[in-house]
Amino acid sequence: MATPSTAPSRQDYFAIFSLPRKLWIEMPGLEQKFLQLHPDNFVNASAEEQADSLKRSSALNDAYRVLRDPVARVEYLLEIEGARKEGEQKQQAPPELLEEVFELNESLDELRDAKARGADLESLKSRLELAETSFQQKLLEVDQQLFAAAKQWDAAIDANAADSDRDGIKVRLNELLNRRSYIRNLVNSVAKELA
Repeated sequence: MATPSTAPSRQDYFAIFSLPRKLWIEMPGLEQKFLQLHPDNFVNASAEEQADSLKRSSALNDAYRVLRDPVARVEYLLEIEGARKEGEQKQQAPPELLEEVFELNESLDELRDAKARGADLESLKSRLELAETSFQQKLLEVDQQLFAAAKQWDAAIDANAADSDRDGIKVRLNELLNRRSYIRNLVNSVAKELA
């Protein structure tokens, strides 16, 4: 059975659980399938079945970890669909956020400088806390957009949509993942400086 995976060194995680390549997965069903396939269930099986189960164990654990996380699931789907390379992220500020990112970076620099001088940090921290809240809200908005695009993907799969339609959705999913990664890194940078 040939797999259209661009990552030949590992199995298709969706196939391990006998799932279609869709982004909405019922978690109780995934967990139940994971427990059914887990090596602990093969303790009383033949030595050959036990050995096969142990061989599959690592892939099973990796597949379960990825598929139960909605963002990791999108990244993985795009990877096996050939639309994203593992570890590839475009770290560019989204154009509409350039001014806010510039101001945030200035505030972070001011805070680091004030820390080094032992200056009063309260007003700078307040400004950064507001910026952090704003970017956390933007992260939630991106997650909502990612969820909507994932629903479009699933609808396209259900409708057996043309490759060109699916390709457009993959491009959108990639853009949203890159945006999410960028904003998440900003939030993490601010949180680190405020700690």
